[in-house]
Amino acid sequence: MTDAPRLRLGCLISGGGRTVLNLQTAIDRDAIPADIVTVIAHREDLPGVERCRAAGLPVEIVTESGPGPVDETLQSARVDLVCLCGYLRRFAVEPRWTDRVVNIHPALLPAHGGRGMYGDRVHAAVLAAGDRETGCTVHAVDEIYDHGAVILQRRCPVRPDDTTSTLAARVFEAECIAMPTAIRELAEGRIRIERGRVIRTTTTPATDSA
Repeated sequence: MTDAPRLRLGCLISGGGRTVLNLQTAIDRDAIPADIVTVIAHREDLPGVERCRAAGLPVEIVTESGPGPVDETLQSARVDLVCLCGYLRRFAVEPRWTDRVVNIHPALLPAHGGRGMYGDRVHAAVLAAGDRETGCTVHAVDEIYDHGAVILQRRCPVRPDDTTSTLAARVFEAECIAMPTAIRELAEGRIRIERGRVIRTTTTPATDSA
């Protein structure tokens, strides 16, 4: 472990909040030097809002469109790193957030990424393409959808009898390892993001298998 200050995380959600809750569980279990200091949702009725509050996490509802209100909420919480956890709105990377935003995508980018590719749409595309392998990607966020430098990927097989639901469940198992691992490495300084590039200070591989 490192003596560096704990990394302050701001997590943005648009759905059930499972990625945030998994990350919090990993922080509690593995003593990752990070804290989720705010969860931002764009609707009060999202399932993730109640779930995150029940887990004791601070949740803010920001209904206004545009980067300003979200940016203000993140600043108010003194966030170090923004984590897009199933966030379906576009996050505008203002200068203050350059190299300080990460996302998790349910495929092995650059395959099956881009605008409109999320959730079951991604898994359906994997099945339609006949891919034998898929997984998830944690990556830095820039102004292009699913484009930023890869921090970590975790792979899993595509089985002949898979449906979008069974594949989604397997990919999420990979996500439950990939996101906490990436946050740990960032929090402990083993990797850093500089000018859109991922700089590694250890030999930890960027790709792993489930």
